[in-house]
This record gives sequence, C-alpha cells and structure tokens, in this order.
Amino acid sequence: MKKTRWAWWVATFFGAGWGRPGPGTYGSVAAVLLWFVAAHVFHCSAPELAWATAIAAACATALGIPAATVVARESGRKDPGFVVIDEVAGQWVALIAMRPDWPHALLALLLFRMFDIWKPWPIRRLEKLPEGTGIVVDDLAAGAFAWISGFALARLL
Repeated sequence: MKKTRWAWWVATFFGAGWGRPGPGTYGSVAAVLLWFVAAHVFHCSAPELAWATAIAAACATALGIPAATVVARESGRKDPGFVVIDEVAGQWVALIAMRPDWPHALLALLLFRMFDIWKPWPIRRLEKLPEGTGIVVDDLAAGAFAWISGFALARLL
C-alpha cells in the first residue's frame, strides 16, 4: 500500500491514531495535553489562549481535510478509525475560551467525546460530506456542541 508520509503523520496526529482501544480518544487526549502544556509554557492571557486555540483548530482543519482524504483513499476506507486529526480539530474547538485548568480541560474532553460518539442531529448528516471533509467537519460540529455546553456548564458551576 502506498503511503504519503506527510498525510499519514498529520492524519494519525503523529501516531496517536494507532492507540488501542479507542484511537479517537487517544487523539482527543493528545490534543488536550498539547493545549494544556502550551497554555502553561507560554503563559498566555485568556484572550490570547482562546485565539491560539482557535487558530490551532483552523490549522488542524486546513491540514486535516486533505490529509484525511489522502489516507482514506490510500487505505481504501471511507473513514479510517486511525485518522484522528478530526478529533484533534474538534477537541480544540471544544477548548476555545476554556480556562487552562484540569477541571475545565476534563469537562471539554468528556463533552467532546460524548458528542463525537453520540453524533446528534445535525452532526451525523455532516459525515455524508465527501472524503476528508466529511471525516473532519462532523467533529468540528461535535466540538462546537461541546464548546457551547462546556461554556454554559463552566459559567453555571
């Protein structure tokens, strides 16, 4: 099987997609850990962290759609489980404007995984988009649902 190296590295988020069981959870956890470490290493203000997280999600999306398309074609699968760049992008959407502490990070992780697995309407419909777009965009929607829910819960609690 031919493998386009850059696409496989991006799509599996540097190997996180090979984790078993539940590669999507490995991708989400990797995204949360990277976000958490970056927030504490760079000592960002809340607005700076929110913007950086949004930019990271946009970059993961911009690279993830073509990478997921290439890997899906090369693997012969419509939505390979080891492609986790979609979880990374969606998880970062869920983390936008969250406080960089473990309770908020865990809340965003749990909410994102719930919406990503459950896929309520209209998220499930987005999977029907072609190739990498369908692989990634449904997770962006799950991230948006998690962000709205997490933002509301964080403000209530």
